[in-house]
Amino acid sequence: MTAPAHALRIRSGAGRGTLLAAILASGMVFLDSTVVNVALPRLGAELHATVAGLQWTVNGYLLTLAAFVLLGGALGDRFGRRRVFLLGVVWFAGASVLCGLAQGTGWLVAARFLQGAGGALLTPGSLSVIQASFHPDDRGRAIGAWSGLSGVATALGPLLGGWLIDALSWRWIFFINVPLGVGVILAALRWVPESRDEEASRSGGKRFDVTGALLGALGLAGVTYALIDAPARGVRSLPVLLSALVGVLGVVVFVLWERRRGDAAMLPTGLFTSRLFSVLNLFTVVVYAALGGFVFFLAVYLQNVVGWSALRTGLATIPMTVLLLLGSARAGALSARIGPRLPLTVGPVVAAVGLLLLRRVGPGASYWVDVLPGVALFGLGLTLVVAPLTASVLAAVADRFAGVASGFNNAASRVGGLLAVAALPLLVGLSGTGYEQKGALTHAYRGALAWCAGLLLAGAATAGLLVHRPPRSAPPSQPCPSLPVSTPPER
Repeated sequence: MTAPAHALRIRSGAGRGTLLAAILASGMVFLDSTVVNVALPRLGAELHATVAGLQWTVNGYLLTLAAFVLLGGALGDRFGRRRVFLLGVVWFAGASVLCGLAQGTGWLVAARFLQGAGGALLTPGSLSVIQASFHPDDRGRAIGAWSGLSGVATALGPLLGGWLIDALSWRWIFFINVPLGVGVILAALRWVPESRDEEASRSGGKRFDVTGALLGALGLAGVTYALIDAPARGVRSLPVLLSALVGVLGVVVFVLWERRRGDAAMLPTGLFTSRLFSVLNLFTVVVYAALGGFVFFLAVYLQNVVGWSALRTGLATIPMTVLLLLGSARAGALSARIGPRLPLTVGPVVAAVGLLLLRRVGPGASYWVDVLPGVALFGLGLTLVVAPLTASVLAAVADRFAGVASGFNNAASRVGGLLAVAALPLLVGLSGTGYEQKGALTHAYRGALAWCAGLLLAGAATAGLLVHRPPRSAPPSQPCPSLPVSTPPER
């Protein structure tokens, strides 16, 4: 790739300011992702939510984020990455205020839908701004710094979020986004240069693929509604069957529409001529489904069955963050030397062993004996996966598609978490207020972790059989654009 016109250097004031804006923005999104699952028992009790209400609290955000993050990446490439990034920051912070003011489950879920739409504009922008703004000689270091410092910010999430929930209210996990958002806006206006994909701007003009985004949202919404509503209405009930049909048809029409749009599509189907790009995104869906399902159940289980506070629950998963923070660069370097196949095969197997160990956690469990070994193995497995996965995804496509590729991989991770949170309660028989009953929740938790371990093993098999070395190198320290650098994430 040739140097961009701005060609920022990491040691310059503008370079450091651009990194600050990207890191604060990522920290805001990752912080929100970290603490929402921890807050589920408290907000569920205060708002009298059912299991379906908790599912929609997570999935309302994931659905719009997954559906529109493709559009967010494409809009940034065409109309200016800084402009769309700033719009996403304002939108996300405003929706966060609405979440914090929610007086009922319906209000909260609606606000979470809006928050996800803001995240769809913000999330791909934080990485693509760095990718497009820095000189090629400094780009790898800039992305590595973004990864590491975003990880530090996210590592504070469980501590800060758990303290806010215990000392004040779950509402403050959303209000905290306001001062962070103000900081991002000030830094971006001062230092971040504007950039865009000039070729996309010339070919696409002022058009953008709203129809495609709406079709994607309709497909995901239909499938999600069917999975979440099935326990209450029955799998064969007319509303469930109709919503499932609408979802499947929405996905099919979305694919056909994108193929018809050609170069004007928000998701250029030519990306999938790269077999590696397709396989890696399938791998992403499977692995992040396991991750999303695991953290949804773990946070509720540790509080409602084991009896831990929100702060202690959040702190329990910090070893995952530490391992990702310290080990991602090394895993990326290893992948650059030997190729991604081995890390992407071994990592999910190690993570699956961690989940199987965590199935034995029960009332009165010791953190050091019962929880830490499983959490550490799960974090080690993710560490082997995250950097090699992202480096390989971005190396599998042309540089000018960095925003779209980042957006699609983000969408793939969110779809995985979305489907897992929607489907797992149905598969393990948890519905209504069952999450408040220790016996029902224990049975569901152990079953869910078994399913998640199976998904990880399926991901390992996919990588072992189908992944090969990318045709070109990518920065080894580069993290996944959808990086769950701390759990519990939103994805």
